[in-house]
Amino acid sequence: MREEFLDPGVGDPVVDEAEIGLRPRSLSEFIGQAELKEHLEIVLEAAKRRGQALDHLLFAGPPGLGKTTLAGIIAVERGVELHVTSGPALERAGDLAAILTKLGEGDVLFIDEIHRLSRSVEEILYPAMEDFQLDIVVGKGPAASSIRLTMPPFTLVGATTRTGMITGPLRDRFGYVARLDYYSVEELQDVVTRAANIWKVDIDVKGAWEIARRSRGTPRIANRLLRRVRDYSEVRSNGAITTDVAREGLRVFGVDDLGLDKVDRSLLEALCSKFGGGPVGLSTLAIAVGEQPETVEDVHEPFLIQLGLLARTPRGRIALPAAYGHLGVTPPATSPQPHTLFDE
Repeated sequence: MREEFLDPGVGDPVVDEAEIGLRPRSLSEFIGQAELKEHLEIVLEAAKRRGQALDHLLFAGPPGLGKTTLAGIIAVERGVELHVTSGPALERAGDLAAILTKLGEGDVLFIDEIHRLSRSVEEILYPAMEDFQLDIVVGKGPAASSIRLTMPPFTLVGATTRTGMITGPLRDRFGYVARLDYYSVEELQDVVTRAANIWKVDIDVKGAWEIARRSRGTPRIANRLLRRVRDYSEVRSNGAITTDVAREGLRVFGVDDLGLDKVDRSLLEALCSKFGGGPVGLSTLAIAVGEQPETVEDVHEPFLIQLGLLARTPRGRIALPAAYGHLGVTPPATSPQPHTLFDE
């Protein structure tokens, strides 16, 4: 097993201390997800008073909302070590066994994209999660034997972007399952302001608001846009981020007034212009913009659907009236209407 999966500090590139400090280290520093934070405070305090390991936790939701950060916070709040890995990295049962045997009392094991665990690896987790027992098979064929090892109590924190792909037996073994919600503009403004303070960036309230409202409800995107606007401000302006600087910086980097990027706009333009508003199949639309169908479906379409620009129907994707308005083009005389049943 590669060491960087066992210890998140090993093998990492050298980064600036300000970049490391950007990730909150306590629940009090974590912005947003008020209901989830309240639940975690109760669960953490209850486990502390009982002197027991924390229940296994499963965090679900779109990428960039703070699932990995929360795992680190839980380890810090409990005063234990955090071990980080991911579902795709655990190819064989032995990979997981190597990590489990290194866990100490109460340690936190974080598995990102846990829905991508193989069946053989997942089955190793069942006795480990329930009874803190690890079954290891030694040898092959008739000479093979099973050895059961007792492990110290630990906490498994799983993160997934696709809850429906997690098997029922695995999901039922988590003591607490939570879904992270998209952030409001006000919460993202606080995220941008906090990051700017850490990076020592001069930004005013309206500049932070301008970045926040184009961040798709996602803190990771908000921090990324802040970096780009910071770069623009340092090179093309005086280093301070105002509303005008934020708008111009985002324009230069291809982020429009709704937060759409180049690929988002290409999808809408192809749908409205090349295909007359649809309906058009996912694969055809993806080929038209030079992207993989999975990327279009998982990365770009959800945000376009949330904004009411695009709809999925049994016959394919169609452009909604708001898409024509955003692009500044005239809709066809008979615009396709979305179906309300059996959407793809």
